[in-house]
Amino acid sequence: MTRASDVELLQRYRRDRRELLSFLLSSDVLKRVVMPPGAVSIEDLGLDEISVDYILDCARKGAVLELGKAIEKYHDEINLPPAHGKGLGEVYFLVTHPEFSGPPPTRSPPPIAIPLSPGKLTKNFSIRSNISHPASIGEDDEYDDADDDEELSTEIARRQLLNTTDLVLPLPPLVTGLTDDDLRETAYEVLLTSVGAAGGLISPAKEKKEKKKSRLTKTFSRSKTDKTVPQPPRATGLAGLMDTMRTQMEISVADDRRTREALLTASSTRGGRRMDSMLLPLELLCAVPTSQFLDRKFHSRWRKRQISLIEEGLLHHPYVPLSPSDRTSAELRVLINKLEEAETLPSPAGPAQHAEALRSLRGVGLALAERVGRGDHTGEVCHWADGYHLNVRLYAKLLGSVFDVLDEGQLVEEVEEILELLKSTWRVLGITQTVHDTCYTWVLFRQYIMTGEEALLQHATQQMKKIASDAQRSAQERAYMRSLRCTVEDGDTHKEMSYVQSVLVPIKQWADKQLEDYHSKFGDDAKKMEAIVTVAMVSGRLIADEQEQSGAIRNSGETTAVAKQAEGYIHSSLKLVYERIVEKLDSRTEAEEELEHPLASLAESIEDVARKEASVFAPILSKWHPHAIAIAASLLHGLYQKELKPFLDGVSHLSEDVASVLPAADSLEQYLLDLIGTVSEEGEDNVYEQQLVRYQVEVVSGTLVMRWVNTQLGSVTEWVDRTIQQERWEPVSTNQQFSGSVVEVFRIIDETTDQFFNLKLPMRLPVLKALTNGFDSALVGYTNKILVELGDKGDLIPPAPSLTRYKKDMSIKAQSKKKVADPRLPDERRSTEINFLTTVRLCVRLNTLHHILVLVDALEDHIRERWARKRPRDDVLRSNGTVPKRKANDGETKLKRPPGSKPLDELSAFDGTRKAVNVSIDKICDFTGTKIVFWDLREVLIDGLYKGSVSQSRMEKVISVLDPVLGQLCDTIDPALRDRIVLGLLQASLEGLLRVLLDGGPTRVFADTDSDMLEEDLSSLKEFFIADGDGLPRGVVENAAAPVQQILNLYSLETSIVIDSFKRASEQMASGGSVQRSGPRIATDADTLLRVLCHRLDREASKFLKKQYKLPKV
Repeated sequence: MTRASDVELLQRYRRDRRELLSFLLSSDVLKRVVMPPGAVSIEDLGLDEISVDYILDCARKGAVLELGKAIEKYHDEINLPPAHGKGLGEVYFLVTHPEFSGPPPTRSPPPIAIPLSPGKLTKNFSIRSNISHPASIGEDDEYDDADDDEELSTEIARRQLLNTTDLVLPLPPLVTGLTDDDLRETAYEVLLTSVGAAGGLISPAKEKKEKKKSRLTKTFSRSKTDKTVPQPPRATGLAGLMDTMRTQMEISVADDRRTREALLTASSTRGGRRMDSMLLPLELLCAVPTSQFLDRKFHSRWRKRQISLIEEGLLHHPYVPLSPSDRTSAELRVLINKLEEAETLPSPAGPAQHAEALRSLRGVGLALAERVGRGDHTGEVCHWADGYHLNVRLYAKLLGSVFDVLDEGQLVEEVEEILELLKSTWRVLGITQTVHDTCYTWVLFRQYIMTGEEALLQHATQQMKKIASDAQRSAQERAYMRSLRCTVEDGDTHKEMSYVQSVLVPIKQWADKQLEDYHSKFGDDAKKMEAIVTVAMVSGRLIADEQEQSGAIRNSGETTAVAKQAEGYIHSSLKLVYERIVEKLDSRTEAEEELEHPLASLAESIEDVARKEASVFAPILSKWHPHAIAIAASLLHGLYQKELKPFLDGVSHLSEDVASVLPAADSLEQYLLDLIGTVSEEGEDNVYEQQLVRYQVEVVSGTLVMRWVNTQLGSVTEWVDRTIQQERWEPVSTNQQFSGSVVEVFRIIDETTDQFFNLKLPMRLPVLKALTNGFDSALVGYTNKILVELGDKGDLIPPAPSLTRYKKDMSIKAQSKKKVADPRLPDERRSTEINFLTTVRLCVRLNTLHHILVLVDALEDHIRERWARKRPRDDVLRSNGTVPKRKANDGETKLKRPPGSKPLDELSAFDGTRKAVNVSIDKICDFTGTKIVFWDLREVLIDGLYKGSVSQSRMEKVISVLDPVLGQLCDTIDPALRDRIVLGLLQASLEGLLRVLLDGGPTRVFADTDSDMLEEDLSSLKEFFIADGDGLPRGVVENAAAPVQQILNLYSLETSIVIDSFKRASEQMASGGSVQRSGPRIATDADTLLRVLCHRLDREASKFLKKQYKLPKV
């Protein structure tokens, strides 16, 4: 540690020593305490000059403690050699210096006996457990040993000093060697002088003497009667505040009384002149006799301090600079030497020389101190403590009184009162508001470094912001602040600094050191880092402000400088953390390296660093540099690229190392790109992204993955073809009325999908689309093969008979004619194929197609979920427009999509399959209905309905046969397809009815009186499919039956009306066109009207057809 750190540690030990001594002397541990002559209470003693060993020895023996002997014992021990080890009551001294003793002996040391119980220092010190003289402790205030140990450990950890090596005020040292204690005691004397100048100094004779105990004594001391002794109340007002200041600055009551008496005496002898215009050290030397000191050595030290202050304030650091030709300074040095020489001379020569030197010193010293400087408006001035750098050191000691002596990380409750009181010293010390703000910032910040209390850091930050810039100061203060300059060594050069710079430069350097490795210094403590960053930035701005730049230059450069400073922190800290990661990976064993490739581990570690950067540090640094996260991400991207590029150049095939490194590298790059993309608005060019050189991982992995995809898709196609060839279209089970082939097809697709995503290689959307397109093609082929197996629907419908006209008894003859095989019906092979297509097998096909739609949706959701985990930015809704089970907005904040990329829904994953399946379902439903009506029920409906006459064969017979067929359909078909297949059967039934009405042949003739029965049959057919609301919706049935209803209406018209309608329709036909037409029948169509006339049981119609078309009777 440096000298500054050693001094801080020594001061802390000294304060703790005083507290412990005060506790021992005021408690019941000692039998009796005898004060030395001239001392009334403990406060009158100098606790630094009492032998602790002597007190402990008296406590252990139960002897009377004579403090006079304790003081003598202390001074006797000062001259002894340094002690190597101490035990209670025993001291062992070394007669030589260990550092000059040479190397240790080569022989083995003798064995050391192991103590039975290791010594352990706790708050229950051994004195408290002395059998002969036990301490009197109340039962209500006893402490548990375990709790004491824990409290002591916590207290030690809390009070442990932080390293202040890097925080040293760059001021030249004091020539006379004044110590921190000297400065502290002098600062209190200055405070008394300033308070006395305002009339607030009370004579010691008027003060009420009372025996006070420290807070530590109040806590631990106990009376013999176990009763709490009430303490006198603390004085209020200025007297109470000054008593607090005395305690805070660790000034004894004797020293305080001595100084007050001397100041009042000096003020009265000088005709009531203000105390703050006196040369304080000189007045104290003259007013304080030797008899007021209990110890001669203490008096010698006190006198030497006063002389050194005169020398420092008037010669080495004067407020008004000395002229080289001024002989007064030489005279002052001579007089100081005479004063020091007088101490060595015997009486009466020594006292005589001392008195003479003091008289001469008064004249010479006052001549130097009362020189008028710039800014003095009165003749009553005395510049002895306001010279730079002495004044700021003294004022810093005064400001140090705001910290609690028992808990140095906390401010006392009277902090505002103390700061207001210290303003009274500004005249003596030459302090301005800017000097105060700067000095207070230093005191707070240094105390934070020593204690680690973050509240002090917040106070220091707020105080630093109060420091006025050069432009904010008045003209007088600006001139004064510019005069406060010093020259310090900076390596081999000398650098001139202002006071503000001398305070803020070490603070900024300390903050810079922390921020240059903020990852290891702050961890997750964002609040602490934010305060340190603020300290660094504000101090940097104030330091630059001291360079006397113009306002325009300063304002334009502040933002750039701050941003550059933040960028420097990012680069430095990230490089350090990257080096630590690489060093850790290099130290891994071979077994650890076999678990994961080093480049994969490096990518994961860097991504962890980036995530912490984005969540913890970037929000803080972005306040000073808006692109902080982009800078960090770009740097990490470049650092990893140097390691990755040689590996990518050597990749030729898919291996374990490739499968390990590529995903990690791609994940890292995508996350870093996302971070970079957050700094630009929509539509703006991102400079950081444009400057980035991509890893090209997707180029390497894309080739490997595409090669694998093509191979797998070939296997899927072969498997689909083989599966459907073996399909018999039997249901898998009673509850699963679909084919087994569709299960196998999707099993191979699911396996291929899982294998695809288990590759864990970097992939882009085109690779996924290649896979899904392959699946889509395979499923479309499967669907088409289902439809092709059905054949042509026209094979189910028998050819229509030739048109004939009515002749009496013609229909009876036609019925009695022997049936002859129609050569236009399907051959035997085709008939076998049609017969194989049973209703159940057709329903299994329909169920299979519907199951494909269900499985495709599930497959698409599965692919999307897997892809979303792999590529979150491409997560979209299902391509058919429906919302998948997982919400589209799940996960992190939506990131910007790269230019040119498309969402998955725009690329249509399985549209081909869905379209092919729906077309096939419609065709199979139509085929099924047609087969049932025109093939399975041909004899009942096509050949039997209305044969001979309407009354002989009504629709009830057809419905009775159709009812079990419909029931079988509903039991076999999937509920989602029920209405579609029933609608197909309805449409086929209506087409069959029209076939009977318009192409029924010579066996079907209809009179106008049959129209009512035909209407009733049509209504029965419609009600059958409506099924009292359990079937098809009535509106659907009515719409389907509307064309048939219109044709039935023609049969209720008179023949002449039908003939007139036919003539008008014929005239509208294109000349030379056929009277026959394809497509659905229309009641107003000429072809329909002609067929109605052909089936008309009416001679007028028969004559018209014979005359007009020469139609035969048979």
